[in-house]
Amino acid sequence: MSHSLKQRPVYLDPHGGAEVEPIFTGDMAWYQGFGERHGADGDGGRLVALHQFSKNWDVWEMHPNGHEVVICTEGEMTLIQEIDGEEKRTTLRDGDFAINPPGVWHTADCSGSGCSAVFITSGRGTEHRQRE
Repeated sequence: MSHSLKQRPVYLDPHGGAEVEPIFTGDMAWYQGFGERHGADGDGGRLVALHQFSKNWDVWEMHPNGHEVVICTEGEMTLIQEIDGEEKRTTLRDGDFAINPPGVWHTADCSGSGCSAVFITSGRGTEHRQRE
């Protein structure tokens, strides 16, 4: 059976399994439910999701317990990482990827008419803060 990654993220458990997640709503209740379903797995699991953007992010986020892989699948995006108090900018185009190390705050700008990216995230403990 096929699924749309745009609507249904996949959870990769630390033991090699894969589980299709409920339809992604983007709200905090979805993430809370994800934590309840998989929190006992610890830091070894990964969430795989495809997100489309039509504007720059309005938040920064940080994943304290693992790396995040960001793969641009359409358009152009600029990943902005805050490292040692300075912003590092990396432009990603179709097929390019970058890695957000654990504990690094990051955000993104979307160029042109929009962009999309696959995120492979160790999300336990993720924090957010408003972007100024």
